[in-house]
Amino acid sequence: MSATFTPTPEQEIAVAAAQRGGDLKIKAYAGAGKTSTLKLVADRFAGRRGMYLAFNRDIAAAAARKFPAHVLSRTMHAHAWAAASPSLKRRCALEAEPPHMLASRFGIGPVEVRSVTGRAVELTPFETGRMIADALGRFCRSADLQPEIEHIVADDKIDVADAAQLRNWLLPHVRRLWGESAAPGAGGAVSPDVVLKLWALSAPHIDADFILFDEAQDSDGVMLSVLARQRHAQVIYVGDPYQQIYEWRGAVNAMAHIDAPECALTESFRFGPTFAALASRLLGQLGERTPLRGQDAIGSIMVEDPAIAPPVDAVLCRKNVTAIWQLAAGLEAGHRPAIRMSPAEIAAFADGADQLLAGQRTFRPAAFALFENWAEVQAFARTPFGQDLLPVVQIVDEVGTGYLRALAQQCAPEQVADYVISTVHRAKGLEWKRVRVANDFRFRGADGNPVPDDDEIRLLYVAITRAQHVLDISSMRDELLRLVASGR
Repeated sequence: MSATFTPTPEQEIAVAAAQRGGDLKIKAYAGAGKTSTLKLVADRFAGRRGMYLAFNRDIAAAAARKFPAHVLSRTMHAHAWAAASPSLKRRCALEAEPPHMLASRFGIGPVEVRSVTGRAVELTPFETGRMIADALGRFCRSADLQPEIEHIVADDKIDVADAAQLRNWLLPHVRRLWGESAAPGAGGAVSPDVVLKLWALSAPHIDADFILFDEAQDSDGVMLSVLARQRHAQVIYVGDPYQQIYEWRGAVNAMAHIDAPECALTESFRFGPTFAALASRLLGQLGERTPLRGQDAIGSIMVEDPAIAPPVDAVLCRKNVTAIWQLAAGLEAGHRPAIRMSPAEIAAFADGADQLLAGQRTFRPAAFALFENWAEVQAFARTPFGQDLLPVVQIVDEVGTGYLRALAQQCAPEQVADYVISTVHRAKGLEWKRVRVANDFRFRGADGNPVPDDDEIRLLYVAITRAQHVLDISSMRDELLRLVASGR
């Protein structure tokens, strides 16, 4: 929308609520004019010092071009980096300790656990070391004062009871690593997450009269803890609670955790009523009773018949392995697809498969961890637990790992591609005129119930709201319609 647009009644309500003072939550559905609303707030706050907080430098740089001069745009990590001591910055530039060396230094050897299929599996020092380092990162992104059990994540292929015992056993090691990382005189490498955590624990002061915190639904607990202490500043949290899809890395839903008055932006400027109605049905499955509204003036066509197969600008998938499969299918059809994955990420599946085919353990990609050989991967992919791996297993079995490596080199640049292939996570915040959604979503919950888990429904919501004019759901039509009609 241009700078001279006429605000909607919902936007006017949100701006008026901000002008009354005090912290505020603005719940903004997909495409509902979030950025333009924040700019309206900034314009009305002329004469006050503002801070727009973004999650990465690109978003912060884009915001700096849109917002008035009295609003600075930064990432929270940039604040932490500016406050870091020279010695801490030097440690951040060091190469991280390899996981197996970390485990060896902590005296950790191989550990035997059971898999979900009942098979005995040996966790190598590399794997336990990686779990410790990952847990430290999750702790640093949390609001907690020390590492806890919930920061330790075990591979979902490990039996639940064994995973619980493993986490309890590893907790003292995670706390030791944090102690080493936080020690003022230490010399080991630290990550940006450690720098942010140490800054957060120092009770920092953000020099602003008001703070605009964007994409709040994906914020980490550590970020929320910093903002909660900025008593001198008015904090305006903006986000869509139903686009919260980074829970797996420690994100928390700020929209549910913040105790502040709430306004809503429910009118999407991205698509027409047809897509809005489907999105609203998904929101209803999550307990939301306020529907998403589309624009009558925008033509939006839902494709439900697989025989039609219209041209698209983007193909969205739930999993990386499905994205690779879609890339292969597109190239075989003579298309020029791009993929939002690096060649190294694709080649990692080939390298890992080659190691397993040779009877050797592999640690990359993570999806292949815990397998002793390729036969175990093939067997696991045929179980309900392992169906996500089936596309890449079929590629390796039918055409070999060399084919996978060739795929990695055949991707077209996005600017000249016929269409782009992406996971939903990497498509968040983007939009295309024509979108096809692949059928690799879990339409059953973890307990086998026909209704999927809430995080899966949120992924579906994000996927279908990337489209502006054409949305092809033909491959999942029956499952999707059953879901929205289930009325759980």
